Amino acid sequence: MPGSEGSPRGQKGGRGTWPGGIKPACLQRSVLTGSQEVRVRREAASRVTEKGELQHFHFEESQGKTNGSMTTAHRLVIVRHGESSWNQENRFCGWFDADLSEKGLEEAKRGAQAIKDAGMKFDICYTSVLKRAIKTLWTIMEGTDQMWLPVVRTWRLNERHYGGLTGLNKAETAAKHGEEQVKIWRRSFDIPRPPMDHDHAYHKIISESRRYKGLKPGELPTCESLKDTIARALPFWNDTVVPEIKAGKNVIIAAHGNSLRGIVKHLESMTDAAIMELNLPTGIPIVYELDKDLKPVKPMQFLGDEETVRKAMEAVAAQGKVKK
Repeated sequence: MPGSEGSPRGQKGGRGTWPGGIKPACLQRSVLTGSQEVRVRREAASRVTEKGELQHFHFEESQGKTNGSMTTAHRLVIVRHGESSWNQENRFCGWFDADLSEKGLEEAKRGAQAIKDAGMKFDICYTSVLKRAIKTLWTIMEGTDQMWLPVVRTWRLNERHYGGLTGLNKAETAAKHGEEQVKIWRRSFDIPRPPMDHDHAYHKIISESRRYKGLKPGELPTCESLKDTIARALPFWNDTVVPEIKAGKNVIIAAHGNSLRGIVKHLESMTDAAIMELNLPTGIPIVYELDKDLKPVKPMQFLGDEETVRKAMEAVAAQGKVKK
């Protein structure tokens, strides 16, 4: 297939260069229909890390079987919301209820088309209580003619609460405090951000929102680390989502970069250091094939073409860098 071969480091390849000049052997849409999979010659999936490196994930071509005797029992689709207005402005968003940008809406529509092309049907949907994730899910459901499906919204799938950083421009913050400090704030596993004080410009808007009135004392955060985000997302995953998947339901989760990274970390048993480097692209559906114990039998599969995935991952990785 033209442009499918890896390129030497530092050289161009195909329609563009991947970070570090290395391009995966092939990254194309997997078309999934019911219990069957029609694979379009896909030899590797890749992740772009903060360092601009690629992590390659090779898997077997044999239908329905990888990793020895492990077979696919369930499929899960996760999707990070399309670009928000604050993503567009490169601002720390967290629990602020930013809307989708025009680009983000188009990303969601493309995600819907990819799911439709794959012939994927769902039984139940999960999302956060923030409109950028809700609208992404709506757009996907509309584009796949599944708007009648039940939707469960929960604050436990919200983005990580960025505390006192909420509303700040990431690049300007990097120029002031250094890119490494911003990376620690954005991607460290257990280091909290500066808390959101009562006099913060967005404190009242967030803390007094009606959507959080049912939270118990101590549940409404003033800041969160990734560890904190996972600690409030995983109980919902284990208690609510897992039983539905094990009951044979086809599940889609439309949420946020950090709440989804918590689920990915759990599914793939990733280390704290590894999850720091993972960038989930906006608006691109990700498919997991799971065994009966909900362990991945294949690497995450992107329902998108190589160029789109590459650019989306690069954009996420570059958000905390100083503008030059």
